[in-house]
Amino acid sequence: MHTPPAFRETDRSAIHETMRAARLANLVTATAGGLMCTPLPLFLDAGEGEWGTLYGHLAKANPQWREPPAGDGLAIFMGPDAYVTPSWYAGKSRDGKVVPTWNYVTVHAHGPVEFFEDADRLLAVVTRLTDRHEGARPQPWAVGDAPPDFIAAQLRGIVGVRMPIARIEAKWKMSQNRGAEDRAAVRAGLSQSADARDREAAALVPE
Repeated sequence: MHTPPAFRETDRSAIHETMRAARLANLVTATAGGLMCTPLPLFLDAGEGEWGTLYGHLAKANPQWREPPAGDGLAIFMGPDAYVTPSWYAGKSRDGKVVPTWNYVTVHAHGPVEFFEDADRLLAVVTRLTDRHEGARPQPWAVGDAPPDFIAAQLRGIVGVRMPIARIEAKWKMSQNRGAEDRAAVRAGLSQSADARDREAAALVPE
């Protein structure tokens, strides 16, 4: 990923928080048959390995797990993003030499990909994913709420994925390359948007 120094993020806690906040990631592997990609909810076990380890699962019918990866896999996590109109820049009225851009946050995690079918490991992954996404609900559903034989049958239809993170690239492109006046205008413009995603991005534009 092309990441100019102004946009490079190295703070581990901020990077991990972005990964946890992304509800869906894209898992990409290079295979003999070409690139393969599956959108997946993944969870990060930050205590496993230097950069942490990612876990998830995909359908057994998905051919991606049957194709041996050629080298490391790539998990892509997207954070807030927003269109930035040149109308907000001071240069618009001064000389017109401005163009639109897009602000965004993304994390690219690289590492060796392991697919597995062990039922106990799969149950642990499914349980952790479920607890993560159900935890905030008033009456959270738990894997144990379903009959054990039904869960066992469901597990036979999926394959687990584990990716210890060997390398991370993190990019925070939030108008850091603009002057203070333009950054303030971008922040104000996004803050006034009716779109909650724009307002979320506004909070990341530096003062």
